[in-house]
Amino acid sequence: MRFAAWRIGVFVTIAVWPLFWLYEAWSFALGPDPGKVLLDRLGLGTLILLLVTLCMTPLQKLTGWPGWIVVRRQIGLWCFAYVVLHLCAYLTFVLGFDWSQLGVELRKRPYIIVGSLGFLCLFVLALTSNRYSQRRLGGRWKKLHRLAYVVLGLGLLHMLWIVRADLKEWSIYAAAGACLMLLRVPAVMRRITRLYKKKAGSVT
Repeated sequence: MRFAAWRIGVFVTIAVWPLFWLYEAWSFALGPDPGKVLLDRLGLGTLILLLVTLCMTPLQKLTGWPGWIVVRRQIGLWCFAYVVLHLCAYLTFVLGFDWSQLGVELRKRPYIIVGSLGFLCLFVLALTSNRYSQRRLGGRWKKLHRLAYVVLGLGLLHMLWIVRADLKEWSIYAAAGACLMLLRVPAVMRRITRLYKKKAGSVT
């Protein structure tokens, strides 16, 4: 398998965080409300992994190294795994599996609707991330997977609605997302690639 060590390293790096957070919860290191901390960390982890996934194509174009694309699907699937865990944490620690409270939660916290839409989009992306779907959908596959940009917008809106007054951390992720969207403009990516190669050539 190509880049086996790289793939394994990425897998272990991403997999270890939820396990570590669960250990912290078990050892009472997450404060008086560990469920809330787990919920927040898994949600933030989902957003970070989405941003990292969207970094892979620009990095490949910039450096020419195919290893970035090799792990793109894996990171994307981990992003979906994190959002599933985030949803499970919400159902467990906020709702307590009391479905009668869901309507109340939706009225009080409409950002949950935004998060749910993001979850559904990620579900579609994960479901169609395999080669069979690529062959089946043909040219429509790339168009469908532009949903990742929609998910990014929904994820940032979901986070913004939660943090509200404290925008310092949110602005960092929003700026990163904006830069990644800008890199999707072909003229911008070509310009940055030329500058990078020119600088790399001058160093060598």
